[in-house]
Amino acid sequence: MVNCLSHGDRNQEHSGVFRLLWLDGKGERSRSRASSRGRYRRIEMSLSLKVTSMLNSRSRQYGKRSVTRVLAAIALAASLASVGLLHAFPPEPDPVTDGGAEGTTAFIGVNVIPMDRERVLPNQIVIVEGDRIVRIGPANEVEVPKGAVTIDGRGKYMIPGLGEMHAHVPPQGGREWMEQVLFLYLSNGITTARGMLGQPEHLGLREDVHSGRVLGPRLYTSGPSLNGNSIPSADSARRAVAHQKQAGYDFLKIHPGLTREQYDAMVEAASELGMLWAGHVPVDVGLARALEVHQATIDHLDQYTEALLEEGASADQSLFFGVNLAGHVDEAKIPEIARATADAGVWNVPTQSLIEHVLLPDDPEQMAERPEMKYMPPAMVQGWVRSKRSFLENDLYDPEMAVRFVEVRRQLIKALHDAGAGLLLGSDAPQIFQVPGFSIQAELRMMVDSGLTPFDALEMGTKNVAMFFDDLDEYGTIEEGKIADFVLLEGNPLADITSVERRAGVMVRGRWLPESEIQERLAEIAASYER
Repeated sequence: MVNCLSHGDRNQEHSGVFRLLWLDGKGERSRSRASSRGRYRRIEMSLSLKVTSMLNSRSRQYGKRSVTRVLAAIALAASLASVGLLHAFPPEPDPVTDGGAEGTTAFIGVNVIPMDRERVLPNQIVIVEGDRIVRIGPANEVEVPKGAVTIDGRGKYMIPGLGEMHAHVPPQGGREWMEQVLFLYLSNGITTARGMLGQPEHLGLREDVHSGRVLGPRLYTSGPSLNGNSIPSADSARRAVAHQKQAGYDFLKIHPGLTREQYDAMVEAASELGMLWAGHVPVDVGLARALEVHQATIDHLDQYTEALLEEGASADQSLFFGVNLAGHVDEAKIPEIARATADAGVWNVPTQSLIEHVLLPDDPEQMAERPEMKYMPPAMVQGWVRSKRSFLENDLYDPEMAVRFVEVRRQLIKALHDAGAGLLLGSDAPQIFQVPGFSIQAELRMMVDSGLTPFDALEMGTKNVAMFFDDLDEYGTIEEGKIADFVLLEGNPLADITSVERRAGVMVRGRWLPESEIQERLAEIAASYER
């Protein structure tokens, strides 16, 4: 197949919409098997702003053929990821049982990692009534209520539920597909998710999760993104903010393309209405301005590479968050920029696993064989393989520069932590080789690879998440009176962060999901995608 990306489309870096039409060798529209049911769907897609932003080209000129080829290659990668997300037919899950907590549950002999500070409380009894933790104490001091359901926690470790702070809920494909993605998050211990590209349907989904009608993580959602296509003027920025506030979205999502005037108008309107804004940093705005106005989160470390360039280096042709500029980074600037971020009170969501999965020269066929890929539509996974293969084979791809870029980002992550700047756990899923829930496991490993301790990495996804949402009184640590969101692990994650991957079960708002039940549901999802 040959991808056709028109010249007009190439000039829409900030439009948010690429019309991709797949043609076969005869110039005919191709059809692709979208699921194991044998149904076909024409692949003619409008890319979401999230996918378009993966291009992240900082150039305003696309006249050079070589740059166009890179853009097309990355657009291809992102678009194929979206095929599965937007158009694959989801399996039909079993009806969800009542998510409300009833009765009393007691975890016996468990080692509790409360995450209020770095410590382990050994051999504890944790009692949950309804959706709340009512008692935590040594096993020889706490009486288990008569009639309580008991869970053997001996030799196991309990941590607070994790947060996925750069999640995506499918904008299309039906309610079952949305609920399946939420379960994939939950199955990996994620009890809080921040949806970074909201739609009106997500407002109802958020309420259904909150009420217990749908099983999933606590959901915060942005509205449709503010970008260079959706916001043509400063006045439209103000109107969009007011509309999203009235609609009930939790925050504003920023994508590339806003001018400084439009961004400032958005900031003014959002500040007046008490709304936060988060996401990308538009080129015309720059990192310094985003810090100055206290953008709530900067995701993907957007615009940091450009801010770290040595004197005389140009960012005009920056691609994919500055990967091609890594050779011109002045590392001496990193501590200063980290301190400026901390002083501004701006949080960062690095999404390092996305960067490494896309850029590092790992074989895509081998990546497609990773166990978690069976929970995604085959059309999506094969699209990821083709897109990454195309990217790696592009003449302008430099594996040494990609490795250098990853290393610079790791140094920056460590420096931000050491400076006291807030870090939040987020991976950006579903995306290229980023399976919801499972990608957080990779993100945790990569935070440790960046020099953080396992406790530091876990804090990004537990206490820090609740602090960011100003809800630490309700969740984020394991304490009496707080909501019963936690994960029961087979090993100590403070000694080995990969212990997070070995669960005995998940409790979400007082509802206990043993690992056997989680695996049964995952097996049903995998079976629905027969290859």
